[in-house]
Amino acid sequence: MRLGINLGYWGAGMDADNLAVAREADRLGYDVCWAAEAYGSDAPTVLAWVAAQTERIDIGSAILQIPARQPAMTAMTAATLDSLSGGRFRLGLGVSGPQVSEGWYGVKFDKPLARTREYVEIVRKAMSRERLSHDGEHWTLPLPGGPGKPLKLTVHPTREHIPLYIAAIGPKNLEQTGEIADGALLIFPAAEHLEATALTHIRAGREKVGLTMDGFDVCPTVPLAVGDDVNALADMFRPYTALYVGGMGSRKQNFYNQLAQRMGYEKEAVEIQDKYLAGDKTGAAAAIPHSLIDSTTLLGSVERIADKMTAYAEAGVTTLTLAPAGFTLEERLTALRAGTEALERAGLA
Repeated sequence: MRLGINLGYWGAGMDADNLAVAREADRLGYDVCWAAEAYGSDAPTVLAWVAAQTERIDIGSAILQIPARQPAMTAMTAATLDSLSGGRFRLGLGVSGPQVSEGWYGVKFDKPLARTREYVEIVRKAMSRERLSHDGEHWTLPLPGGPGKPLKLTVHPTREHIPLYIAAIGPKNLEQTGEIADGALLIFPAAEHLEATALTHIRAGREKVGLTMDGFDVCPTVPLAVGDDVNALADMFRPYTALYVGGMGSRKQNFYNQLAQRMGYEKEAVEIQDKYLAGDKTGAAAAIPHSLIDSTTLLGSVERIADKMTAYAEAGVTTLTLAPAGFTLEERLTALRAGTEALERAGLA
């Protein structure tokens, strides 16, 4: 099992620290460094900055938002980042959520599965440097009756095939991801629930197109914190978990809340959402069961983290992306180094 890191969003007050974390991950032999975007920092700029100041580690978008860019623009960005980084770019895509898609980008959040499938088809065609033409429900290239003509990407990516990942949560999205992507970006993964909540659906998608799980990258993001008091460490992630389970999307379209319910927290997920949407964020955080946080994070001693890494590997994870937590840079770097040590202790390096 490989290790990655996720820097999250740039501009949150830890920018210099994030670069130091990326450089240390590069030195330690981590496999990939992901950056996110929502409605603040964009991922490509951050990834170019990180790539320029690292040597070996891959850089990846987790995610580039589909409503933010035309697919041809995404192909241009991917090809450019792959070229600038010397073949180290991984393209992660996702539809985001209805609030961001419609509120920030002015793009209707409708037919997300069909839109994603069509988007990926165009991006792959453009990155392969075919002359770009497409006649679909959401995009038509070139536009009919006008001066446009099929064009070919002028930039040559370093690699012939840039790995393409999709951020997926729901069963139908996971199945489609198995069909059309090289990897899945997962969030809130519990090793004991991973087969039922994710892998069975991804595997069904792979089988639908005559493929196995061989070569498919199962890549969940897991917060990491090192220390002796597991309960106190878990409490650090209560606001984070409450935000996603309680406040992301809308009451009817919160994919993280639905995931928590599929993991067996039906009653708790409803309570967390009710309190969060009523403005009681403290109460929402307090309502999160300790077991939900503990099962979706890596907390405690190096030995405990090693045991949980083993469980993730046995569940089918191929790249475990860590989000090292801490109140200082040194605490985050300590967590990062503990991740490497735990992987070695587990015999997974």
